[in-house]
Amino acid sequence: MIVQERPAAEGNWGGNVVYGAARLHRPASVEELQAIVHRGSRVRALGTRHSFNRLPDTAGDLVSLERLRGIGAVNTAERTVRIEGGVRYGDLGASLHAQGFALPNLASLPHLSVAGACATGTHGSGNSAAVLASAVTRLELLTAGGDLVTVSRDHMPDVFDGAVMSLGALGIVTALTLAVEPTYDVRQDVYERVPLAPVAAHFDEVMSAADSVSLFTTWQDDTFHHAWLKRRVDRPLAPAPPTWFGATRAAHDVHPVPGASATPCTPQGGVPGPWYERWPHFRMEHTPSSGAEIQSEYLLPRQHAPAALRALFAVGSRLAPLLFVSEVRTVAADSHWLSPCYGHDCAAVHFTWRLDEPAVRAVLPEIEAILAPLSARPHWGKVYVTPAHRWPGAQPRLAEFRDLMLTLDPGGMFRNAFLDTQVLGTD
Repeated sequence: MIVQERPAAEGNWGGNVVYGAARLHRPASVEELQAIVHRGSRVRALGTRHSFNRLPDTAGDLVSLERLRGIGAVNTAERTVRIEGGVRYGDLGASLHAQGFALPNLASLPHLSVAGACATGTHGSGNSAAVLASAVTRLELLTAGGDLVTVSRDHMPDVFDGAVMSLGALGIVTALTLAVEPTYDVRQDVYERVPLAPVAAHFDEVMSAADSVSLFTTWQDDTFHHAWLKRRVDRPLAPAPPTWFGATRAAHDVHPVPGASATPCTPQGGVPGPWYERWPHFRMEHTPSSGAEIQSEYLLPRQHAPAALRALFAVGSRLAPLLFVSEVRTVAADSHWLSPCYGHDCAAVHFTWRLDEPAVRAVLPEIEAILAPLSARPHWGKVYVTPAHRWPGAQPRLAEFRDLMLTLDPGGMFRNAFLDTQVLGTD
């Protein structure tokens, strides 16, 4: 048996983290992965490197599942599909569509691994769209003892909601089963220069205008420079109006970052296309967003969104010099123990920062001071400064998750310093 390994002096996609692991492995089978776990003392799984903090890192062995990308045939009776732990959403979307099936929603980047996105609470957009992990019906978990454990609502239902979004703290997800539905098309229309006043006064109406609504801003001039509206076309639709809440429909495709070329972006202008080519903002074959960047995101109960937006625009002059762009979306409530949307519908405020981490960390306390009293929670895969367990809106099931972690991984093989200090509050 050959297990590839080399020093892990590699970093994340955004360029702000260099991993400190001693070795990086790329196993070609679950058996090779089990061998790594058997001989390791500290192990962490690495997805597609879209985390902007040290959540994936370890002092021991990093494991990439990029060679485990098998996608099964859809079980048409159950309407599910089983995939291996290294599958990316872009690849899964194309495969499902070819089989006549789809997922209900996607993130803005199709480049993400399914397992990594689900484990960290990554989401798409829409009042009725829950986090991506909500599509999971079953997961296969390699535990610290080297055993493969299946967790589903039928098998180990009492811990299913704790295991699906586990931040890699319970083991390595080798495969997932996802619920699917018949395939469909989506269209997206972009509007330019949406004033803050009608958004804040009619937030629910604005965000329910399409299946997915994204508002982009640099927190200047009390204006969102773009609103991206994505709508399924498998049901009757009214024509896109030329104006919308004071904004004008864009005459050509645009990029969320002001001034950037629209080439990496998915087609706009109301042209229908397959769901997996419209829910994301960016095309699979292009570098998404700005490339070298840092991201932060906070999710808060939806009813507090107008107050949050007004407060952030009030300090916009201090944020704008560090920003590429910010995005405001909505996400539906769910029951996953560590989900930022556990128990309530959310508004998500995302920041894509220039690659200057000291400057970004200097401004984050001001943002967190605004959002913390509004019961916000940070996105696990982004940069934040206040440890998550100290936020007023901290996850109410965190203690139960600690107990589950100690049961499945009593020796702490899959823990790291970030989990201990920034999530669990055990150090």
